[in-house]
Amino acid sequence: MILENKLGITHQIELAKAEEKISKQKAKQLFDSGDIEKVAVGKFAGLAFIHAYLFADIYPFAGKIREVNIAKGNFGFARVMYLPSSLEHIDTMPQSNFVQIIEKYVEMNVAHPFREGNGRATRIWLDLMLKKETRQVVDWNRVDKEDYLSAMQRSPVKDLEIKALLQQALTDQIDDRALFMKGIDVSYYYEGYSEFKTEEL
Repeated sequence: MILENKLGITHQIELAKAEEKISKQKAKQLFDSGDIEKVAVGKFAGLAFIHAYLFADIYPFAGKIREVNIAKGNFGFARVMYLPSSLEHIDTMPQSNFVQIIEKYVEMNVAHPFREGNGRATRIWLDLMLKKETRQVVDWNRVDKEDYLSAMQRSPVKDLEIKALLQQALTDQIDDRALFMKGIDVSYYYEGYSEFKTEEL
């Protein structure tokens, strides 16, 4: 199925390439412009800001709560009727240490509030919480794709695996531009996008 888009694209592969290129350019701009400092850290409003920033030039639903139920494989994300209350609950969850932050991140992943682009936006949101509260961020290049995806798949039931995986990849290079750009590339690679390097766009 081709998602409704602002580019008038009706071919899946063409849309994937355009989405990757444009949203990576926007991720680069988010960091370089300083707009990343405007994000409400740990709040859904902050995540919606990130999502809209990345995808507003591509999708009309960017930054907006989805209106359809979605699933990945056998796992169904939060039902539309429960999304508003779920997001309100997540906003109130504590985020003062690593364990609390990962638990909040796992809950937001279960909510999956947007039609598309949840993982990529939420990983930026996660790093901003870690940066503010623990003065660390994840070096995503040290997190194996398959290990990450399997840990996230199991995280709603048991989150020890994702906590251990991300904890071993923490770094205190919280303002390192090259680390951020490489992290965007890895984040996109997790979702099957690897045509462009963010730094070169």
